[in-house]
Amino acid sequence: MAIKSIDRILTPPPAHMVGDGFRVHSFLPGDGRLGKQRMSPFFMLDYGSLIEFPPSDTPRGVGVHPHRGFETVTIAYRGRIAHHDSAGNHGVIGEGDVQWMTAASGLLHKEYHEESFSKQGGAFQMVQLWVNLPAKHKMDPPAYQEITNQMMGKYLLPENKGTVEVIAGNFNGTAGPARTFTSIEMYNLKMKAGAQLDLCFPIEHNTALLLIEGTVSVHGTTVPTDHFVLFHKDGEDIEVVAGQDAVVLVLSGAPIDEPIAAYGPFLMNQWSEIEQAIHDFNTGKFGVLAD
Repeated sequence: MAIKSIDRILTPPPAHMVGDGFRVHSFLPGDGRLGKQRMSPFFMLDYGSLIEFPPSDTPRGVGVHPHRGFETVTIAYRGRIAHHDSAGNHGVIGEGDVQWMTAASGLLHKEYHEESFSKQGGAFQMVQLWVNLPAKHKMDPPAYQEITNQMMGKYLLPENKGTVEVIAGNFNGTAGPARTFTSIEMYNLKMKAGAQLDLCFPIEHNTALLLIEGTVSVHGTTVPTDHFVLFHKDGEDIEVVAGQDAVVLVLSGAPIDEPIAAYGPFLMNQWSEIEQAIHDFNTGKFGVLAD
């Protein structure tokens, strides 16, 4: 067995607010500890660690803003999140669900606490990923996938020790529903204390784990809640053992070996494409969406 050894374990960076509804720790691209290509095709990872929001009659969130050149993937662990975009898509996800929005050629969207959750307040925990697109797909039409927890592939661990919820890719013959443009594996591991799980990914994949809840050991090294484990590309196998009941987000994907030009909400290959995106946004080519 050739293991994927641990490159580093990152503590959560200082939290900041995105709009008034999302308090996040930005692991990717991060604060300089990791380069923009280190976890390709995953460009950004904002982790909203567990927080309690008080009731509010006005839903908190992020107002209308543009995107081009990539996909946003929002995973809800606690609370409820609503989405609207200028391509006409809208939806609400609750605990265990996923919104997978392909911005591609460009659209406007907004995301905020779902109205009834906002009025009641409560525990809120989420992850948002920006998944890069290959150059040949950056100007594809926008698309939207609402992936409920019931739609996900479910692989049951032996002895009732937990479940692998497959969002994208395939775990031991259990496939996830997400449609992806490149090879991506994305799972939630829900493990009971003492459970052991072996993962296997191609040596060339960029791979990481995020501890959402509980603690695990990886190759014998303890990883606490809210920490991010980055692996070297030196093997295929990963051993995870739950020290407590745990929830772990698993990310692995084939890198996109293309240049990156990133500016604000745009992720392209060349700076001229960023300038074009800004021009297109300013001239209304991303559509219309009410605040």
